[in-house]
Amino acid sequence: MDYHFFATISRMKYIERWALMRSSRRENLSEHSLEVGMIAHALCLIGNARFGRHLNAEKAALAGMYHDVSEIITGDMPTPVKYGNDRIHDSYKEVEAQAVDRLLAQLPEDLKPSYESILKENAQDEEEAYMYLLVKGADKLSALIKCMEEMQTNAKEFSIAYESTLTKVNELAATCPEIAVYVEEFLPSYGEALDTLLK
Repeated sequence: MDYHFFATISRMKYIERWALMRSSRRENLSEHSLEVGMIAHALCLIGNARFGRHLNAEKAALAGMYHDVSEIITGDMPTPVKYGNDRIHDSYKEVEAQAVDRLLAQLPEDLKPSYESILKENAQDEEEAYMYLLVKGADKLSALIKCMEEMQTNAKEFSIAYESTLTKVNELAATCPEIAVYVEEFLPSYGEALDTLLK
């Protein structure tokens, strides 16, 4: 029997983010998800090293890589629409959950439980719930980075998105010091010239 899960997942590269915004460079879901996974991993390592946590950084990386996988089926809904009101948001969450179930159905039975634990946020304890919060923070940081990059060439189009995303990042940073560390120590380098970064 053929299983279509990975062939379907590979289509993340065709899902364009920020589709309603005039971007200087297009960003697809695949590259965004990799960045979220990398940042989520880093946030957990910061938590473990500096704040005495015991977070599963590898699981956070996987959760970040797969966090928007439902958009292969649903597409990327613009944030102002998605969060326009509670009814739309709740309905969209339901559609996302159905999309994840549909993807999981493309796996053989012996692999389903492993992927379900990655694709579905189901925290077993407080540490894991906190890890998922850091994945959410990584998602917001990735969006903020995109806004920063775009504002270098296209300030007007992304300035409002930048301000609203920065507000969300700061709100999360008030609860998660790992995010504050990332903002202070790593975020300023984004947008620098390659020669500056490699000095």
